[in-house]
Amino acid sequence: MLDGLSDWWNDVELWVIQLPFAAQFALVMAVLLPLCVVVAWAIDRVVDYASARFGTSRDERPLGSRANPDPGS
Repeated sequence: MLDGLSDWWNDVELWVIQLPFAAQFALVMAVLLPLCVVVAWAIDRVVDYASARFGTSRDERPLGSRANPDPGS
């Protein structure tokens, strides 16, 4: 199984390094940019919920929650 995955990855690497630089750049941006945005969003959500859960204020809700805002603030 790992030999097949290794062979596939080597084929992909060989294909990418044979592309012109502009095509390599476009391919990397098309793959990495959305991936980095999703990872950054996920980290933001995890930190937001963890800080609301373990923070000192029990009244604070996560920024993305759909709870009704406090009318006094």
